[in-house]
Amino acid sequence: MSKKRKKNKRTFGDVVRDLLLLIAIVVFLFSSYQLYKIYRVYKEGQEEYDKIREYVTEPEEEETGTEGEAEVPKEETKELPKGPQIDFEGLKKINPDVIGWLQIETLDISYPIVKGTDNEHYLHYTFEGQKNAVGAIFIDYTNSSNFEDCNTIIYGHNMKDGSMFGTFRKLHEKENFTSPYVWICTPEYTWRYEIFSVHTTSASGDTYTLFSNADQEFAQYLEEMKAASELTLDAVPSVEDKVITMSTCTGDSSTRFVIQAKRLPEVYE
Repeated sequence: MSKKRKKNKRTFGDVVRDLLLLIAIVVFLFSSYQLYKIYRVYKEGQEEYDKIREYVTEPEEEETGTEGEAEVPKEETKELPKGPQIDFEGLKKINPDVIGWLQIETLDISYPIVKGTDNEHYLHYTFEGQKNAVGAIFIDYTNSSNFEDCNTIIYGHNMKDGSMFGTFRKLHEKENFTSPYVWICTPEYTWRYEIFSVHTTSASGDTYTLFSNADQEFAQYLEEMKAASELTLDAVPSVEDKVITMSTCTGDSSTRFVIQAKRLPEVYE
């Protein structure tokens, strides 16, 4: 006589376990998709700016001398460093909003600078006009395009892959500060700036003050910015200086991380 096989009954615990497994799979797939989207955004932004850097020619290092030549005193051969050479004509064909090029030596940052009609557009659109979270490097829309204001504010995103102003965080460690110099090139001039302050500030703080005149109020501002620096730096700004304030987010919506530099008086090529 044959025996009937006993059917396994699913318990409430089995159902809950299967449901939790299904939820875990869905969460995993959704998270993977979100990570892929982030990766794609970063990759597209990086590829665009890598292509844009083809419009930059770095100066060649000059030889100090050849064997057999008489040495000339250093003070007679001292030459100013040369900044990057920028094809602004080519860049303007891509985006007429371009007003300059920024290089921060210590952070290996090199990007075009644009100016929009507000401070919102270039948070979401790249230099080539593509909608992308990396955005672009841009000055405050109320600043003059020629960097002749007392304080010119330059904004950029703090990207997790280190692009844009994502390497600013490195300057929390003094050993990462290998050069105090910043280049800003415009269609008319090449300027070199020296960093005098690196600090965290309130998103709505006095750091973002713009000045119509180089007056006592501006002098007081510079003293406060210098005193706020988290690093001990040699450069000391004066009321006659033109200053740039480079700003990025910190991950806390109420604060920003800024690097400030003063323009040097020499004329560079």
